[in-house]
Amino acid sequence: MADAHRREWAFVLAATLRVTRDIDLAEECVQDAYARALATWSTGGIPSRPGAWLTTVARRRAIDVARRGMTHERALPLLVEPVTVVGPGDLDEPDIVDDRLRLIFTCCHPAIALDAQVALTLRLVCGLTTAEVGRAFLVSESTMAARITRAKKKIAIARIPYRVPSVDELPARIDAVLTVVHLLYSTGHTAPVGTDLSRRDLVERSLDLARLLRKLLPDDADVAGLLALILLTDARRETRLGADDQLVLLAEQDRSRWDHIAIGEGIQLVREALRRRPPGRFALMAAIAAVHDEAPSWDTTDWVEIVGLYDLLVELWPSPVVALNRAVALGLAIGPDAGLVALDALATEPLLATYSYLASARADFLRRLGRTDEARAAYEEALLLCENAVERAFLVDRLSKVDS
Repeated sequence: MADAHRREWAFVLAATLRVTRDIDLAEECVQDAYARALATWSTGGIPSRPGAWLTTVARRRAIDVARRGMTHERALPLLVEPVTVVGPGDLDEPDIVDDRLRLIFTCCHPAIALDAQVALTLRLVCGLTTAEVGRAFLVSESTMAARITRAKKKIAIARIPYRVPSVDELPARIDAVLTVVHLLYSTGHTAPVGTDLSRRDLVERSLDLARLLRKLLPDDADVAGLLALILLTDARRETRLGADDQLVLLAEQDRSRWDHIAIGEGIQLVREALRRRPPGRFALMAAIAAVHDEAPSWDTTDWVEIVGLYDLLVELWPSPVVALNRAVALGLAIGPDAGLVALDALATEPLLATYSYLASARADFLRRLGRTDEARAAYEEALLLCENAVERAFLVDRLSKVDS
């Protein structure tokens, strides 16, 4: 059931919205379908097409509600086609994909504030909990819940249609959509909480969406850059954990086991994305990933080039997390003293106050400088902030070796 929730949520919700005209009601119907599945599948077994089963149940529930007139006062003008009863045979992949794109572009309408666009899409399309979305934005669950609620109300007030926009409307919508897919990948690449380092379902969904957007906009440099970034980063997935399920840093990974087919595809896309002047943020991030992937070893990594790319990225996209990554790269290019100075300059940044990577990066540079007491305190701070079990185990191990 947990696997069906992770993999099928977006498809089922998007298809149900075509019937309900109401986001909240669609969520209720989908949750009801999952509740019925829990009772039915435990005795009858999981159907061969769980997504189709769930969608049929959720949409029939929505149609029943509509027929009883329960949506009269709360309906949202999202419907783009008549309400019809559908069966499993009507739920082939192309239609489901279209529904998912409709939902993404509905959430990412320019009438909604950009951060709310992204948050709503992560919640509705990607099936993340409100708490998980909050962690992706480095804000509290209550703050994120209010943001998502406001975005839903805006869809109702602005009468935003449930459809993929026309070609001339795409430029105003695509940046938010790409931001959503990027955050989805980041959340899956390293899960904010839980016992697993990553969430493969979110990674696969983000890659699938990036490829869909590539088909929709084959000449868009930002789309090419995002797909390249995901391919080049995900190419290392099989080497991120050791045989004992311990975290393996990039410096220690077996590069012969990286997915070199994905790397080749990603590098071609990077070259395409960098032809645009000036290059976009996803092209620059992908270029950084390409420098790592093309280096034969950790010691031969061109950190000077990486710092230069981060300089461009910080100017284009002044994100605190980007500034943090640049500080780490600077420390590896010039030395831990320089990296520590750059990290300490970020200490008062509110969005990084609960970000464990700032503390862990400081701890690493302090350890290299022989400042063991300060390193120990920084590792302990990182442990307090970290909620991923694999990363916590890594930090505990580092803390135990800080004097060595």
